[in-house]
Amino acid sequence: MKFSLIICTYMRPEPLLQLLQSVQQQTVYPDEILIIDGSLNNETEIILSQNQFENLKYFLVDNENRGLTKQRNFGIKKVNNLIEVVCFLDDDTILESDYFENLLATYTLFPEALGAGGFISNEVKWNKTPENYIPNINEFYFDGWKRKDGSRFILRKKLNLDSDQPPGFSPSFSHGRSVSFLPPTNKIYEVEQLMGGVSSFKKSVFEKLSFSEYFAGYGLYEDADFTLRVSKIGKLYINTAAKLGHFHAASGRPNQYLYGKMVVRNGWYVWRIKNSKPNLKARLKWNAITILLTLIRFTNVITASDKKAAFTEALGRTIGWWSLIFNKPLLDKDNLKN
Repeated sequence: MKFSLIICTYMRPEPLLQLLQSVQQQTVYPDEILIIDGSLNNETEIILSQNQFENLKYFLVDNENRGLTKQRNFGIKKVNNLIEVVCFLDDDTILESDYFENLLATYTLFPEALGAGGFISNEVKWNKTPENYIPNINEFYFDGWKRKDGSRFILRKKLNLDSDQPPGFSPSFSHGRSVSFLPPTNKIYEVEQLMGGVSSFKKSVFEKLSFSEYFAGYGLYEDADFTLRVSKIGKLYINTAAKLGHFHAASGRPNQYLYGKMVVRNGWYVWRIKNSKPNLKARLKWNAITILLTLIRFTNVITASDKKAAFTEALGRTIGWWSLIFNKPLLDKDNLKN
């Protein structure tokens, strides 16, 4: 199966190099690697000229094509016509040696799959449980494994605001549990959302759909938007045997105020892409959870080590929520149809 790897990067030459070095160690190597660089300097280009990688093509984009979704759409246009599967990776990930081998096996095992995602293995500690295990309120349990649940989800459970869908599926009020709540079973799970930075899709998908350029710049939740639209026309899967680490490079991220504002406004957009006409109960729950998470972030001003970041993010969330009253994001009607 011929496959292309697209890596969209911005001001992260060293993390990108570490990722490419892990790609070099793969049991199955990409037929092409497209680096789509939105950097404002030439440091990434320099480091790639000093370190050669097979099948690599480098593109430095201008301001018109800068930003995660724009860079992805730019990269798709550069993919070779013989490619069958297009893979995407964040530039701050590092792969286990059989990542691509296991990821591509998903398409063999499930020929109807339009997309397959990998499994981030370094962020959560999971524990295997005995049969018939009953978790307590401080735990999240799924398919014979448990993990410590976050304080936000514990509070949501107490207030009857937790997701009513399995991981990777979005409830009618959004605010679901992401695919990071799937355990390290080495199984393949059907989902309706993938994490964009550890994803892949059949090339034919891009004949119908593209990444929405509503998600300018950093692109928060762009992956939820795109994969929810893909799941309306076909099936998506997570292969937990396709493992990699995500190391969250700080460079290239927006400030906390803008991040907080994006969390709310982009979250509203993604919610309405799937549920364009939610009922009253769903509307109340979406707003209740949004307000609750904002209040929790305000309390972090007292409890967190970085008090300024907590306050500015909480302020951004607040402004983002109020802005929805007067200036809702404009939904793409074509995306709603798809």
